[in-house]
Amino acid sequence: MRPDLNLILAGFGGQGLLFAGKVTAYAGLAEGREVSWLPSYGPEMRGGTANCSVCISDRAIGSPLVLNPNALIVMNLPSFDKFIDTVKPGGTVVVDSSMVSKKVERSDINVFYVPATKLAEESGLKGLGNIILLGKLFKELKFCSFDALNTGLVKSVPASKPQMLEFNRRAIQLGMDS
Repeated sequence: MRPDLNLILAGFGGQGLLFAGKVTAYAGLAEGREVSWLPSYGPEMRGGTANCSVCISDRAIGSPLVLNPNALIVMNLPSFDKFIDTVKPGGTVVVDSSMVSKKVERSDINVFYVPATKLAEESGLKGLGNIILLGKLFKELKFCSFDALNTGLVKSVPASKPQMLEFNRRAIQLGMDS
C-alpha cells in the first residue's frame, strides 16, 4: 500500500492553488485511488486567502478536510504562518521563496524553497508558479506516476486553452529540475 497524501495548498486567491489541487486530485483518480479535493476561499476571493485540501489514499477517506497535512505548498506569508505548525513531523513543505522570505524554524520536517513566481516570470510562464511548486512536490514525494500527473494536467486545463497544457508541462519540469 502506498502512503497517503494529505496536502494543503495555500496562498492568495488568483495564484492558482485550487487549480494545482485539482491537477493533484485528478492524478490520484487516474491511478484509481480514493481522492478528495476541498477548496476554501477567504471572503475576498482574488487577492484574499485561498487554500485547498487534497487527499489521495488507497483506503476510503473519512474527511476531506486536512488538519495535519503531510505535505504543504505555500505561496504567501499569511498562509505560511497559518499552516507551517500544522504539518506532521516528517512532512514535506514547498515554499515559494519569491513570495515568502521567512524560513522554517522546525527541524522535524523537510522544507524546499523554490522561487517559483520569479522562475515562472523569467521562463515566460507567468502565473504558473503554482505548477512549478507542484512539480517540486512531485519530485520529492512521487505521490503518483508521471503519467498520472500528466493526466491530471490534461483533465484540468480547459480544452479551450490547449496552449496552456504545454506551458503547464514546462512548469512541472521546471519544478522537478529545481
